[in-house]
Amino acid sequence: QVLLRDSGGGLVQPGGSLRLSCASIGRVVYTGTVGWFRQAPGTEREFVAAINWPGSRTDYADSLKGRFTISRDNAKIRVYLQMNNLKPEDTAIYYCGSTGNDNLSRSGSDYPYWGQGTQVTVSS
Repeated sequence: QVLLRDSGGGLVQPGGSLRLSCASIGRVVYTGTVGWFRQAPGTEREFVAAINWPGSRTDYADSLKGRFTISRDNAKIRVYLQMNNLKPEDTAIYYCGSTGNDNLSRSGSDYPYWGQGTQVTVSS
């Protein structure tokens, strides 16, 4: 059963921006930490950013601070990842996940609920 739907990926030139969206199907999944992870070909899934419920705390991968911003719109039951100044090395499939609790975790194993992924390609 799909409980999260991520969208907003696409092809963008270096230096461009994209905003990814993660929509929750169920409230139990949404009222918990939501995180974004990414996976490039031949690599393991890596942590990008996370935000707790209802959005008072955030966490970012150190290498992405200042370029990526995670936020949530609780009225729309959505979590967003704003990505600015994109680089070719940001190319990956981006996944949103939910812990189902308030733990602000960087470990993918703490996220039992996942979206299907959205492809982000940064290329000129």
